Amino acid sequence: MRGTRLPATILGVGGAMLALAAPALARPRLIPAPPHRPALHRFLGRPGPSPWPVRPQIGAPGLGDPFFPLAGNGGYDVLHYGLRLAYDPATGVLDGSADIAAVATSDLSRFDLDLSGFTVGAVSVDGRPASFTRDGQELQITPARPLRRGLPLLVSVSYSGAPTPITDPDGSIEGWVPTTDGAFVVGEPQGAPGWFPCNDNPRDKATYDISVTVPDGLTAVSNGVLRSQRSSRGRTTFAWHEAFPMATYLATATLGHFEVAQATVAGVPSYVAVDPSQAADAAPALAELPDIVSYFSSVYGPYPFDAVGAIVDDAPDVGYALESQTKPNFDRAPDEFTLAHELSHQWFGDAVTLTTWPDIWLHEGFATYSEWLWGDHTGQFTPQDAYDYYASLPADDPVWDPPAGNPGTPDALFSDSVYIRGAMTLQALRVKVGDPAFFRILRRWYLGNRYGNVTTPQFIALAQRESGQNLGAFFNAWLYQEGKPPV
Repeated sequence: MRGTRLPATILGVGGAMLALAAPALARPRLIPAPPHRPALHRFLGRPGPSPWPVRPQIGAPGLGDPFFPLAGNGGYDVLHYGLRLAYDPATGVLDGSADIAAVATSDLSRFDLDLSGFTVGAVSVDGRPASFTRDGQELQITPARPLRRGLPLLVSVSYSGAPTPITDPDGSIEGWVPTTDGAFVVGEPQGAPGWFPCNDNPRDKATYDISVTVPDGLTAVSNGVLRSQRSSRGRTTFAWHEAFPMATYLATATLGHFEVAQATVAGVPSYVAVDPSQAADAAPALAELPDIVSYFSSVYGPYPFDAVGAIVDDAPDVGYALESQTKPNFDRAPDEFTLAHELSHQWFGDAVTLTTWPDIWLHEGFATYSEWLWGDHTGQFTPQDAYDYYASLPADDPVWDPPAGNPGTPDALFSDSVYIRGAMTLQALRVKVGDPAFFRILRRWYLGNRYGNVTTPQFIALAQRESGQNLGAFFNAWLYQEGKPPV
């Protein structure tokens, strides 16, 4: 998200390209089979449903994230979202229904979903009407019968209203953001409840079916593979299927007037939608998309999903791009480095996802470093060139604080330092451990954690194990200490 622009002084570095020293490894099969859902894995080997009688609990209204403590909810684990949406830009009203398949992790008398705004028409649990109340973002649901730990449940919610964009602590907006011809739909870090009821925490990944009905002439783009496109009575329904686990903030349903190009990229279907006003400016970068995907697959490991693409909209009120799973969203025509940044998130951010938001450097530092690798691969500059440029900046420059591994407060989540100092941490690690160990660390970080959640201590442990070095002091200086590290 919000990929930083590379200074012209880096882009202008001339001379012969330094060969990227990643080991030449045979690429595995590009399209992995959809994994067993992590939520199901967590229940294998656990005791069966709790015996009756039970003393059911009220599910926690949040999962205790340090930055967003009320995001997500306790007592259940979502497996799948089935969303059916209808939107007409002329009225600005979104009509939605959600079927949410989950497993109870506690005996529950009540539980919450996250939903911001809207009028809720009806709620049912396992086919029986359920009572509900609203408390801010919390949709508090009381099922007709208590829920037993270990058993599946199906929650259905119908809702309607004009979506209101969510304002983040740093003042940016997200969620369902209206545009002149549709909506720009992005969710990092807390925008998903602005358009569908969910368990809005990156730890609870699920698969998705998202269908969006819009007036004829508009296109609705979501995650995964386009299953069908049908028109009737002046409206068109686009049905999308995401077969791989996805965090709620990565879901999208951006819609508007788009020029659509479908192709096959590195063995998977590609779907690129571009606002006509952005088409000419976007064309040079989008032409690089196949090579970017193939290159990162050769460095990090096979592309993690069964679809790829991009959505380029005209959304000037947004001011950033986002790595929506399988199809990054761009608020304007991207340059090649912004495209590389968001596509690299498919590996680091989408497939391998943080557990708590203060670890955002595991997404943005890695994506910024991926820009530097792409610069090297294309002969424009090396990661060391970028490192040296930023290392020359004074100690009071914003690239140094807050520390990349400790942003401190939610309004600093997307600070320059998270991106740049995070990327510099990786280049400093590369120099310290050598290229063979460094690229082995990156591949094993990805391949060993695909479709799951991770923490910085896990990355440090892997780096120490693969390098055979004690890196505690190194990472402490680069990730956690205030001020300019020893560069």
